[in-house]
Parts: sequence; C-alpha cells; structure tokens
Amino acid sequence: MATLIDGKALAKKVNAQTAERVAKLKAEHNIVPGLVVVIVGDDQASQRYVRNKHRTAQKLGINSSIKQLPNSVSQDELLELINEYNADSSINGILVQDPLPDQIDEKLVTRTILPEKDVDGFHPENVGKLFLADTTDYPVSCTPKGIMTMFTEYGIDLMGKDAVMIGRSSIVGKPMASLMLNEGASVTVVHRHTKDVKFYTKNADVIVSATGQLHTLTASDIKEGAVVIDVGQNMNEEGHLVGDVDFDEVEKKASYITPVPGGVGPMTIATLMQQTVDLTEWSLMSE
Repeated sequence: MATLIDGKALAKKVNAQTAERVAKLKAEHNIVPGLVVVIVGDDQASQRYVRNKHRTAQKLGINSSIKQLPNSVSQDELLELINEYNADSSINGILVQDPLPDQIDEKLVTRTILPEKDVDGFHPENVGKLFLADTTDYPVSCTPKGIMTMFTEYGIDLMGKDAVMIGRSSIVGKPMASLMLNEGASVTVVHRHTKDVKFYTKNADVIVSATGQLHTLTASDIKEGAVVIDVGQNMNEEGHLVGDVDFDEVEKKASYITPVPGGVGPMTIATLMQQTVDLTEWSLMSE
C-alpha cells in the first residue's frame, strides 16, 4: 500500500512559512508583497479558483487584488493594464488567469508581464532559465514547483531515476520534465501521439500524469513501487472530483501517490503564494 502524499497538510506547512516571511518583510522593510490576478470573462471554474487564491493570499498577509475584465476586452486594453501593473512598485506578482477569449494573444500577454513579476513562471526568459538549469533566482510554473516540494518533503530522490511525464503542456508537462531532468532523472515525455504509453510507464520509477483524462493510468500500467503524481482534475461518472489515475487500484502497487482532491491542487496555490514572496524578496536584493 502506497504512502499518501498529503498535499493539503504540506500546503498548510508551506503557507505557515510564507506567512512568517510576509511578517518579516513588513517588520524589517515595511513592505507588503502585492499580488494581482486579472480575470477575463465569467468562466465559473476560473472564478472559483481565483477566489481561492485571493482568500489564501489575504490569510497570509499578502496584499491581493482581483481585476475583473469583460469578455469583450480588447488586447490593447489588457496589455495597457498589464503595463500599469508592471510600473506599479506595490505589485510584485502579476497573474492573468486562463482561459482567455479568442481576441487575446495569450503568448503576447505572457511576454508583456515583466519576468521579475511573472509569478506563474511562464515568461520565455524564465522558461529559458529553467531549461538551462540557471542558478540565479527566477519563478517557475507553480504546479511543477509544488510537486518538487512534495518530492523534497517526502524524501523522494530523483537522481538516476527513470521518470515519465504524461502530458506536454507549457503549464505542467514541459516545466515538470525540465525540473526532474535538472535533478538528475532520465525523463521521457509521452502524450496523445505516443504510440505505446504503457511501454514507458511500466518501466518508470516516477510517473507524473497531467492529461485531464479519466483512467489515464491504471494498476497494470505501472511497476511495483513506482511513485505516482496525479495532476489531473476530472469529474467521474458519479459527479465526484477525481484525477487521471485509477487511485484505488494504483495505490495498492505504488510506493507513493497523491490523492485527488487534496494532493497537487493545494500545493499549486501554496506555491503561488510562496513565489509571490520570493519575487518580493528578490526585488529587494536587486535594488
């Protein structure tokens, strides 16, 4: 039976550390980290997610604000707003919530946010630093970074391990693969065009799944003792939130596994808060 990687408990621990750092910035520098989340349109899932981020930030003492824009907003209007936040010294982290309407060039939005305020770690400059295993300070995509915190907390050493990343998105798959590679793992990235995904997963020491598809990973797809990280968030036939992994069966075979809910999700938000404070501290060091 696998050891459960409790993302909820770890997020609580990380948040407590973040709150201490926020208090220290306030006491020693009279600075309160500032985070702004821009949301376009009325996607209900995005609205809930943003509210959760906002509540968590406020609890930790971060100066959090939400800027709601109509679905009809033009690209120029959105870029102008981002540039206002770029120039605002009270804002340390800028996040533009997905999804964006068709008239918005998402890549241009990402490039417009200053790299030093890119709390999501999506700016090409920060992605390039990750790819190059740069040793300077820079933000990294929050979900993969949160998973790396899980590995550290549970003593899961990636050096020399065979790791498989299922999914190749810029938000999870590609940065996760880079992080594991930087820690000495041999990493294979598989996706919907891969001919035989099971060939790779059956031989993997570590598997991270981020497909958003039910039953992506079953017990027959893994070897005994594999570490399984489930990033997926799906609704099953009974209307319950579940991951990509057939948890009940895979748990019997894995050495470590994350649940859904209560696994990777809480760590994503905790890492966002942590990284907002990182950006604030790094800005002080660069002055």
